[in-house]
Amino acid sequence: MNNQFSIQNSRFPVAPRTALVAMSGGVDSTVAALLALRDGLDCAGAVMKLHQSDGSDTEDAKEAALKLGLPFYMLDFSDTFTEHVISAFINAYRKGRTPNPCVACNKNVKFGRLLKEARDMGKDILITGHYANIERNGSGRLLLKKGADPLKDQSYVLYTLKQEQLANIHFPLGGLTKQEVRSIALEAGLENAKKRESQDICFIPDGDYVKFIIEHTGETTRKGRFVDVHGKDLGENRGVVCYTVGQRRGMGLAMPYPAYVLELRPEEDTVVVGKDEMLYSKTLYAKNINFIPFDKLATPIRARVRIRYRHDEQPAVIRQTDNDTIRVDFDEPQRAITKGQAAVIYDDDVVIGGGTIM
Repeated sequence: MNNQFSIQNSRFPVAPRTALVAMSGGVDSTVAALLALRDGLDCAGAVMKLHQSDGSDTEDAKEAALKLGLPFYMLDFSDTFTEHVISAFINAYRKGRTPNPCVACNKNVKFGRLLKEARDMGKDILITGHYANIERNGSGRLLLKKGADPLKDQSYVLYTLKQEQLANIHFPLGGLTKQEVRSIALEAGLENAKKRESQDICFIPDGDYVKFIIEHTGETTRKGRFVDVHGKDLGENRGVVCYTVGQRRGMGLAMPYPAYVLELRPEEDTVVVGKDEMLYSKTLYAKNINFIPFDKLATPIRARVRIRYRHDEQPAVIRQTDNDTIRVDFDEPQRAITKGQAAVIYDDDVVIGGGTIM
């Protein structure tokens, strides 16, 4: 299959000639590099060393770069990753929030430090294997849009991108489906064409984030109490970090109805539980906002909002309440709006922006 992206007819005012390709060892980043080469770009590959469990992926990335004949760099960004992703992840859970570490990684590591590294190397653009698209509108503003594959679209975790970043990055896979990407890899004889995708947080491969927090900090969780919405004591909890809003399993409570986590109060070591219908709300506030088609929201707009990665976008009215906060009022109540997750605003396939749910 031919690459659907043409450098010569792209959104770039001047066609880029050189690129640094972020390579993870997986099929997506490898095919992104292959398509960039087919477009005539002079490419180098780079893998980021981020945490202790990424050793095998580093070797796979190196082998993929060698297969494609690319110069290869191993960049140790573990300090940046620890500060902006791991530490932020742990601190969020301690505060009763449920963070999305991919958002923090994209903002601070991939399109923060790695993009700076690419520019310092003299590369025209940074290329990654994300499933998303970047286009320029009629006024010259750059837009972030969904990827063509609805099952792989990663625009949700890219909403923090700013104009300067969008102007210096490219996503060759934006117009492709995952099946098409694997077909390209198979046709090219790439060894990672059938490599299994990781479904977990990259630095917690077994998915046990509570164990990770304990091992990373050397601190045990501080036990507290379960209470109902009236404050009635229901028993001992294992620590606020062990729970997230909407959770049902793992509480060990004998209740006359199915009990769900409604609220976390870390300052009191308290977990509030109640019935499923109590999880629904029509309003949220989000901070640390970023808008892409414009700098600020002058008047309220109607759009669709996603409150977690696999959440279906829902119609809502969005208004900016101050320089760094938005209010979202949904047409219909939404289940388990969770502090720490991202609220991302869409107009059809265009990402308007978003923020962190308060």
